[in-house]
Amino acid sequence: MSDIVTLLQCTRPSLTTTTVRQLSRIIVAMLAMSGRVTMLSLSRWAGKGGSYRTVQRFFYTVIPWATVFWVFFRSHLCHPDDVYLLGGDECVVTKSGKKTYGLARFFSSLYGKPVPGLSFFPLSLISTQQRRSYPTMVEQMVRTEAEKVATQAKSHKKTQQRQQNAPKGKPGRPKGSKNKEKPHVTLSPELQRIQTMIHQQLQVIGGMIALTHMVLDGHFGNHPAVHMVRGCGLHLISKLRHDAALYFPYDGPYAGRGPRRKYGDKLDYHNIPVQSLTQTTVEDNIHTRIYPAQLLHKEFAQPLNVVILVKTNLTTQACAHVVLFSSDLDLSDVQLIDKYSLRFQIEFNFRDAKQYWGLEDFMHVQETAVSNAANFSLFMVNVAHVLVGHFRNGNPQFGVLDLKASCRGHKYVAETLKLLPQSPEPALIAEIFDQVSRLGRVHNAEPALNMS
Repeated sequence: MSDIVTLLQCTRPSLTTTTVRQLSRIIVAMLAMSGRVTMLSLSRWAGKGGSYRTVQRFFYTVIPWATVFWVFFRSHLCHPDDVYLLGGDECVVTKSGKKTYGLARFFSSLYGKPVPGLSFFPLSLISTQQRRSYPTMVEQMVRTEAEKVATQAKSHKKTQQRQQNAPKGKPGRPKGSKNKEKPHVTLSPELQRIQTMIHQQLQVIGGMIALTHMVLDGHFGNHPAVHMVRGCGLHLISKLRHDAALYFPYDGPYAGRGPRRKYGDKLDYHNIPVQSLTQTTVEDNIHTRIYPAQLLHKEFAQPLNVVILVKTNLTTQACAHVVLFSSDLDLSDVQLIDKYSLRFQIEFNFRDAKQYWGLEDFMHVQETAVSNAANFSLFMVNVAHVLVGHFRNGNPQFGVLDLKASCRGHKYVAETLKLLPQSPEPALIAEIFDQVSRLGRVHNAEPALNMS
């Protein structure tokens, strides 16, 4: 436990002494325990000083998690020479019942349909050198009643249109229509909440890390999302729909009358100009072609830095493409692809938080407790990064399962030594701790962490 207390010393200016003590005991219990992560389970594994009431008080205490995340990252995970991206993604946690704060139906990519549950939106700092993502802020996405009504009305309208097979209007521009300025972008309530989070995150960081780009998934591949990110002083890196209507800038002669033409030929994804091709690779029988270009989209107010990746299976000749884009026109195609590929590191955070740190297990229903449970689960992702890093100096294959097995072994030995009438020699105790902590590990090449 002494190592955990040392790790948490950086949080003392933000947390009270009592909260730090509670947090340290709960972290030790979390690392050693098995089974579902609930308050009752945590209290059983916390031992002396970690009663159920202590655990309950912690989860019902208002904690400035954004500051706690940042000071912990700054003290233990930040590298001054590294370049970081700001990333974000929605995480849906399935929940039953009717009383949990923020309970609604959210679309889950794992189930492929809307499911009853809770939605959280974590922001993360993604290291381009370490190739890892570190959560730094978590907010619950709670829809207002007006949003729920609007969503239901929109869904009902689409259903009626499909049932009626309403004919589409006449294609093309109406005769006599004139050019108009693009209307002012109105952010949806979802984008407003996320923009507020980004502003808060940048304020907490306070310029100690130079952030230039934000990486979001294809759900944010639209002009309002670009407007939201640009309003925070960052450039967006995201993905467009596979059938996005993109146009080459017009470079032909002036017609002699009227405004100058802006949009040239529409991009045909099946016949992309050869002169746009910059790189081709073949790996595992997959032929990849990369086409970077600055293109226009009629819903975006500015040109887009677009990279199209076309992949062809040389055996089956099946072909598919992905359209990545950024609002930063100076970003090279290699940098854009590399930075967007790092976005997936956030998914590993969600996996660890659900599999090891109780993001799917908590049973709280009140707002403060729900927020603390989600934040604590993702905070444990950062704590695990630090602890696993200590072992990987001598054992590169060491993982979270090995960490939990080591801590559980320490817990068993510590409880057993309390029952002995006389304490063994310190050298023998150290040997016992080392041997028992190795029993459940998958990779054994490094002495165990001192949790006594």
